[in-house]
Amino acid sequence: MPFWRMLVVVLFALGLLVSVEARAGEEELARAANAVRVLKEIMMAPDKRIPADLMQNAYAIAVIPDVIKAGFVIGGRHGVGLISVKGSDGTWSNPSFVSMTGGSIGFQAGVSSTDVILVFRTQRGVDSIVHGKFTLGADASVAAGPVGRNAQAATDAQLKAEIYSYSRSRGLFAGVALDGSVLAIDHDANQAVYGEGVTPRRIFEGGVTNVPNAVVDFRDRLEEYTAR
Repeated sequence: MPFWRMLVVVLFALGLLVSVEARAGEEELARAANAVRVLKEIMMAPDKRIPADLMQNAYAIAVIPDVIKAGFVIGGRHGVGLISVKGSDGTWSNPSFVSMTGGSIGFQAGVSSTDVILVFRTQRGVDSIVHGKFTLGADASVAAGPVGRNAQAATDAQLKAEIYSYSRSRGLFAGVALDGSVLAIDHDANQAVYGEGVTPRRIFEGGVTNVPNAVVDFRDRLEEYTAR
């Protein structure tokens, strides 16, 4: 094969590879933009937002939009989102992609979509996620989180909880119990956005480059909402 034809073939193959990689990350970037939207909408409601003190003292925050719950007698839920960790200097890390799944048994029918936010008060729960996955309520204590400006009393009554959980469904935002739900790193999504072989610890410790704007925006919003 003449050299120029070989060069054309190689360039064509590289173009296809770049195109495939770009498409592979589109779904994940849309997911990141959706998480930013949910965070913005919730934090713009002064009387129903997550209390400022709780946000400022958080070790990590996860936002999982559009968690789908469906079933008839035996049900389940599944959603995908982002989690960022606060560093020792008070700044937020680039986010890792995560998934949340769970099941339930009892009288139920239909399908619903809920936005979920998890506020981690300790490092232990995040470490469990980094090393694989963990179950809310079993591997770390979880409680329905307080909302609004005057939530100090509710917070004081639940100081033993390691994670506060919130949900928004049909416009209503409140603390919710999510015991039994499993949170895990979405390695496929991380690799689609950050590149092959990227670990969540590397993401959290600032070891990734060329971070897409949609992902940076999630981190920047956390910086804004937790600034003292």
